[in-house]
Amino acid sequence: MNIDITKMSSKGQIVIPKEMRKHIKEGEKLVIIHNKKQLILKKADDFNKNLEEDLEFAKRTEEAWKAYDRREFIGQDADEFLKDLKKWAKE
Repeated sequence: MNIDITKMSSKGQIVIPKEMRKHIKEGEKLVIIHNKKQLILKKADDFNKNLEEDLEFAKRTEEAWKAYDRREFIGQDADEFLKDLKKWAKE
């Protein structure tokens, strides 16, 4: 799984980071799902696949950002983080 940050321009355009773009073909249609405070970007071909999992991931991501804003994060090295990430993916 890859995570990156981007921003919207004054014209409403969003740049998909280069590392993410290599998984999208030119002209491929994308669906944007607005769920409460989350936006989820999916390939149109995959729209019905794992939608419930995507929404759960978005919920957990929002909760993590809130915890980050409250300065509740604990320092963790990359290996520990990846181990926890695999554990969360199984839940």
